[in-house]
Amino acid sequence: MSKVSYELKRLSSKNIVSPKGFKAAGIHCGIKHKKKDLAMLVSDVPASVAGVFTTNAVQAAPLTVTKEVVYKNGKMQALIVNSGNANACTGKQGLADAIEMQQLAANKLGIDPILVGVASTGVIGEIMKMEPVRSGINKIELGDSLENAIDFSQAIMTTDTVMKNTTYSTTIDGYEVIISGSAKGSGMIEPNMATMLGFITTDANIDSENLQYALSKITDLTFNAITVDGDTSTNDTVLVMANGLAGNDPLSPLHPDWTNFYEALKATCEDLAKSIARDGEGATKLIEVEVDGAISDEEARKIAKTVVGSPLVKTAVFGCDANWGRIIAAVGYSGATVDPEKITIKIGNALLVENGEPVPFSEDELIQILKANEVKIYVSLEQGAGHGLAWGCDLTYDYVQINASYRS
Repeated sequence: MSKVSYELKRLSSKNIVSPKGFKAAGIHCGIKHKKKDLAMLVSDVPASVAGVFTTNAVQAAPLTVTKEVVYKNGKMQALIVNSGNANACTGKQGLADAIEMQQLAANKLGIDPILVGVASTGVIGEIMKMEPVRSGINKIELGDSLENAIDFSQAIMTTDTVMKNTTYSTTIDGYEVIISGSAKGSGMIEPNMATMLGFITTDANIDSENLQYALSKITDLTFNAITVDGDTSTNDTVLVMANGLAGNDPLSPLHPDWTNFYEALKATCEDLAKSIARDGEGATKLIEVEVDGAISDEEARKIAKTVVGSPLVKTAVFGCDANWGRIIAAVGYSGATVDPEKITIKIGNALLVENGEPVPFSEDELIQILKANEVKIYVSLEQGAGHGLAWGCDLTYDYVQINASYRS
């Protein structure tokens, strides 16, 4: 998109139910031993919906159900989510269980099942324990308070160490429009997409076709630009529900305030994506890689993601080792067009490589830069005008420990 001005404000005091007409809840029903494991998100009226899903050829049963709602119906009013069991690789029984979850939520709310999406996250290959799900859906109590929003965020988590929430407001046709998101994701993160669930609510008035257009473009720049460990899961889902209660005229790319909406949605998705990367299992640092001068934006993003996904780069950042050779090697094997004699590399504000040649630098200065909670790597190629960003995290001893005992 061309660079134009837009109105955008981050609201630290708002949450997933802050847009007009949304309610949520989260409870412990018994899928997990103690922690909350069942969540519900509901709009007062049927909402336009857009979604993006994992590209893994093996896809969990809830995706079959939810894709039909998104792509065939184009409207969604409610979402039922469980954690602790992915309901993936569970055959005909898994699909029957996902459909039952959809029907139970619809019965609870008195709406058509085709308006209900289903999402699950957790262990793959285990049949869902449906009795606690049935009783949980029956007793869940919806509300629009901060406590309800927190309960929802906690109930969708698995190995996450923190909740992941963000909210922005903008102005469209003189009306305040709020966009809010809640996500989960910590490991098995290599989107296109990953073990990641992202749920976004907005009171903007926009049809499903234009909402899908915006989300698909933004996903490539945000959720598909993060990696923790290179694994792609079976369940990943990002959904946006837009119920139109803000009162603005219908949005489209031709609307004079389209940029306001697009940038607010992009900011919401980027915040959630970066929070997932930052919370990688066992991670201590967020790594951002910025690439300039590629032959295209797509190639720049490919290089950035290759660098941030390199296990050797990730372990070097964890160990505060300014081993730029690992960075330039990742650039070289990314598959993108590069000229080794034109590559420039910086970590933070420290120049390490210029036009393919090493530059003297202070080890002490680099160690201090690498000790920070956020580490930025910059790569310039001088091949064209392409620009791209990617986010990831360091690779630590704790990652191995967490994933060696995930099922226990």
